[in-house]
This record gives sequence, structure tokens and C-alpha cells, in this order.
Amino acid sequence: MKRSQEQKAVYFRKLHEGPGAFMIPNPWDVASARILSNMGFEAVATSSAASAAVLGQKDGRLGRDRALSHALSIVEAIDLPISADLENGFGDAPEVVAETIYQASKVGLVGCAIEDSTGNPEHPLYEIDLAVARIAAAVEVARRLPFPFTLTARAHNFLYPSPRIDDTIKRLQAYEKAGADVLFAPGLPDIAAVREVCAALSKPVNFMVGIKGKSFSVAELEAAGVRRISFGTSLYRAAMSGFLDSVSEIRSTGQFGFIDHSTTMAELYKLMAI
Repeated sequence: MKRSQEQKAVYFRKLHEGPGAFMIPNPWDVASARILSNMGFEAVATSSAASAAVLGQKDGRLGRDRALSHALSIVEAIDLPISADLENGFGDAPEVVAETIYQASKVGLVGCAIEDSTGNPEHPLYEIDLAVARIAAAVEVARRLPFPFTLTARAHNFLYPSPRIDDTIKRLQAYEKAGADVLFAPGLPDIAAVREVCAALSKPVNFMVGIKGKSFSVAELEAAGVRRISFGTSLYRAAMSGFLDSVSEIRSTGQFGFIDHSTTMAELYKLMAI
């Protein structure tokens, strides 16, 4: 019997209480979600970019309905807590973000991440007051749900030119004060910055592995104070890298060496439990 949404939500919240850090990998479709579930991971999260790529779109192009429909397919496939990367909430206004949280809860998600990126290259980040209002609106809806919906607030300034760690911390502290349950700043440059961010906050911090030169071991991240480790698009990119290597070999050499080290369909079916 599958667990209820409330049971999964309570379990997901407890994972953030430690000790140490837990890993929350990012599937891109039903098959990858089933494999991750059957390999023993305790929770998963969607990646907006990987989900969009699977559907032949760039990150930020799916829109709320398609993103939640894709998340629903994963919710229905596995019995794990699932959080979703819901970009900037699919709109600038706090009330739009609030509606996104409500709709996310209706498809069976037990958490989501909301970022402070605008999607506008000329003004890539929301001004701090609006960014905080958006998180506060999300929190207000989340607190009215009949289960503990885990809201992650993301500060994105390190993904754009001229980032400052003090701005990251200022934003994350404001999102924490507004009620966010987990804080997240992708692109932090080194483990010292990770440690500084964790020390400045009282709520759990998520770290995303997957950026070259800016990814660290589980032991290093735990020592720095991280409670949750996600992977963004990195697992999807790793899978696609194997595909690209194989088709490049076929095109350039006419040989099929990739077959010798490929997983069999029987093994994949077993991992997917089908």
C-alpha cells in the first residue's frame, strides 16, 4: 500500500533533521524515478531544466501546467516524497506564487523550491522586498495545507555576474525569516562559502552538486553544515553523455563498442521493478 501524501510529507520533513545530510537525486522521467527509488534513495526532486529537456524545451519554457503534469507522472510512479523545482513560481506577483504552491500540493508533491530569478536578462533577480513577499505568500499557502509542505527558497545571485556572498546571506536570511523551511544558493564558489552560508542560517541548507569545480564530497558538505544534497541536471547530463558517446562512436567509426558495456534491458526492467 502506498503511503499517503501526509505520511510522505512528515517523513520528508524529518529527513532534514539529520544527523548529517541526505541525498535527494533529481529524476527526469518515470523510468529514472523508479530506478532511483529502487536503489534506496529516500526522496527525489524534479529538476526544471531536466524536465524541460525531456519534453524538448529549454529551462523556463514549460509553464506551470506542463511542469506540474510532468511532476504528477513521477508522483504516480513511485512511493517516495517528491519535491519539485518550480522555478520562480511561474509569475512575478506573490499571488501567482501562492497559487503555484496550492496547485503543487494538489498533484501530490510534498515540497517545492521557489527561486528569486526573474527570467529577465536585464534584471535577473527580484528586488529583495518583492523576493521576500513572494516567499511569504508561498509560506502562507503552505501553512494552510493539511500536511507539512516543505518550502525551499533559492537565492540565485551566484548564477549571475558580480555575485557577493553577503548578498546571498542577506537574501537567504530574509527568506528564512519569511518562513521558508529550507534555504538554497546554487553556484557557491567554494566550501568556505558553503560553510559561511550554513553558519548564517538556522534552517536546513540544500547544496546542489553538479557544477564543475563547485561540487564537493558528502563528507565535506556535512562538515560545512549542509543537510540536503541535490544534483540538479547532473544525472540527466551523465545519462545523455553516455548516449552521445555511443552515437558519436557509431557515426565516426562505424563500430559498436558501446554495446559491450551497456546495461541490458532485463537489468533495467529489474531496476524499474516492471
